[in-house]
Amino acid sequence: MTNGSGALGQVVNKIDAVTELVGRSISWLTLAMMIVMFAVVVLRYLFNSGSIAMQESVMYLHAAVFMLAAGYTLKNDGHVRVDIFYREMTFERKALVDFFGSVFLLIPVMTFMGWISWQYVMNSWHVMEGSPEAGGIHGVYLLKTLILAMVGLMLLQALAEALRNLLVLLGKGPQIEHHVNEEKV
Repeated sequence: MTNGSGALGQVVNKIDAVTELVGRSISWLTLAMMIVMFAVVVLRYLFNSGSIAMQESVMYLHAAVFMLAAGYTLKNDGHVRVDIFYREMTFERKALVDFFGSVFLLIPVMTFMGWISWQYVMNSWHVMEGSPEAGGIHGVYLLKTLILAMVGLMLLQALAEALRNLLVLLGKGPQIEHHVNEEKV
């Protein structure tokens, strides 16, 4: 953000910093997932042994990476975007589209997801839901909690994106392209 963005720019920067920290931290779970998957394969095919808990842990790690890194992906414009008109728009027009997309689509959808999944997650916590498999991980309630964590992280980053684009529209934001990962096809 530029110096002229003031308090809103500081809020955006702080949210971006949190999102960046979470995303970079979560990325290490991908390595852990690969190591565990390798161990599962080695145990199964070389030693004729298996562990349901290890197999389920791959699913838990994958869910954590997918759910907790969604805000980081949003921050870095890594979500799939199918567009015909957007790529040819001016920087200010893109900011307008992104602002309205965040405020009228992303934030309401994430709010609805949080609201609709709250009882689902709480019910799982109430019974301390575990794996249906004998020897599985007895923490399904933790896995389901990732839904609410994703909603929170996405809402936080959606707020940052909306504020960033509002600052651009007000002429107080950065006048450079925020979305640097855009590919021309």
